[in-house]
Amino acid sequence: MNVTEKPQVFRLRKITLIVGAAALLNSCSQVQSQQKPIKIDGSSTVYPITSAIAKNYQTTNPNTKVETGFSGTTGGFRKFCTKEVDIANASRPINAQEMQTCNQAGVRFIELPVAFDALTIVVNPQNNWVQNITVDELKRIWEPAAEGKITNWNQVRPEWPDRPLKLFAPGKDSGTFDYFTEAVIGEVDASRKDYTASEDDEVIAKGVMQDPNALGYFGLAYYEENQGKLKAVPVNSGKGAIAPSLKTVEANQYQPLARPLFIYINAKSAQDNPALRDFVKSYIKNAPKVVKTVGYVPLPEEGYRLAEVHFNRAKVGTVFDGKAQLDLTLAELLRKQAKF
Repeated sequence: MNVTEKPQVFRLRKITLIVGAAALLNSCSQVQSQQKPIKIDGSSTVYPITSAIAKNYQTTNPNTKVETGFSGTTGGFRKFCTKEVDIANASRPINAQEMQTCNQAGVRFIELPVAFDALTIVVNPQNNWVQNITVDELKRIWEPAAEGKITNWNQVRPEWPDRPLKLFAPGKDSGTFDYFTEAVIGEVDASRKDYTASEDDEVIAKGVMQDPNALGYFGLAYYEENQGKLKAVPVNSGKGAIAPSLKTVEANQYQPLARPLFIYINAKSAQDNPALRDFVKSYIKNAPKVVKTVGYVPLPEEGYRLAEVHFNRAKVGTVFDGKAQLDLTLAELLRKQAKF
């Protein structure tokens, strides 16, 4: 009798081993698929670059979840310095207060420039009177003293029509707001408040599209995405009116509204999370193509090589000393990176 039962016992043991192995594989798969997501927040200007790279990355790495959002550069640094996110998108360098907050929380960061932007002044296509605008006129429109007073186009330039001036722009948590106010007004955060504000650049774009009397500003990519629905205004800083474009940024002509764009990585998170390290390396590798496709200005090849070197060596800190540098050129950015 024992002899006749042995094959059945063997079969049962075999089934048990197979089921056990399948359960183990399923458990490993669940652990792999439930690994900690990579969390990114910050600048809506940088968001199109990061979002495109994240989508491409997840296509080839389906077990790595990359969560991207935008709350503005300031909002992103707020989350970054409290360890809520692994990467902060930024349209300006980290400032001194944010550096202090990160330091107090034990957050050491790696600063990587990823692109250049031409901060773009836009009006509605039906606007046939604005062919260019000076930096002084932008200041007259946006300075705090203009609030409730500069409300018509002819108050900016007498030959412009007596029509209402409707303004759309980033809110106070935006790095674009910070950069624009410093470059145009001469002081960070110095701006009139009686305008439609949003950290979402698409909201600004739609506002200008829908109002023939509107004026707004945001990153070049949002204009490129909506060409035909918006009109970009050439800016005169004293050397003639210059339109925002890849060529004028590369030629250092679009000043003072050309600026670098960044990602900031939590160094400890990158050290502890192989998926985050792999994602950042993929970001640097794919940035040149994606940046151009989205509508920004890629860094020279040397810029991305330096970014890769700095990330691999975990070089923490910033080359900007807690403040934006106006009129920064691509060549000057490379020199800063090379010295770091």
